[in-house]
Amino acid sequence: MSNKNKSTEHYFVEHPRSRARFGLVCTYLRGRPFEFLTASGIFSRSRIDLGTRLLIECMVLPKNGYALDIGCGYGPVGIAAAAFNPKLHVVLADVNSRAVWLARQNVEKNLVSNAEVRRGNLYEPVQELLFDCVLSNPPVSAGLKTVRAIICEAPKHMSNKGTFQMVVRSKVGGRRFCTFFEEAFGNVEVSARESGYRVLMSHKH
Repeated sequence: MSNKNKSTEHYFVEHPRSRARFGLVCTYLRGRPFEFLTASGIFSRSRIDLGTRLLIECMVLPKNGYALDIGCGYGPVGIAAAAFNPKLHVVLADVNSRAVWLARQNVEKNLVSNAEVRRGNLYEPVQELLFDCVLSNPPVSAGLKTVRAIICEAPKHMSNKGTFQMVVRSKVGGRRFCTFFEEAFGNVEVSARESGYRVLMSHKH
């Protein structure tokens, strides 16, 4: 196991053990300024990582309806989606209690009124909803089983013609992830590619 994996194993847990050391990320996404409160024990606390940025810059959002940012971390994907489309109701979900707290702070900090944050494992906190769009920068450090569940359980929580969009690192299970997409949806395409990352997208028919 690499040192990188050792340092990221705790992101996808209910309660991080590390002491919270807070920071602030100020950035532009699609030409719009955002500020995100971050903390230790959360993925990519010092900057918007390249995969997340690619997903945000290239995500295809419905005109209205419901969108889900699953495994939201401190919230950049879901908050950006809500900011770019005020008619969309966005739910951000994460199992990590620290991430959920941060995401709620960031929803308020970025003045988005069409987003809410829920805590729970995978799709457990959104059982009563159907989404027109599901977005994910998956917690790869949590293991392939978790990532596969995010992909393969998605159709049950999506409306017809909904899209599932996930950013993956091309060298880290990219082909295997495509297999999961085909298994779950019967289709997959690469909607964006940059800096060693790909955004995979499937449509529910």
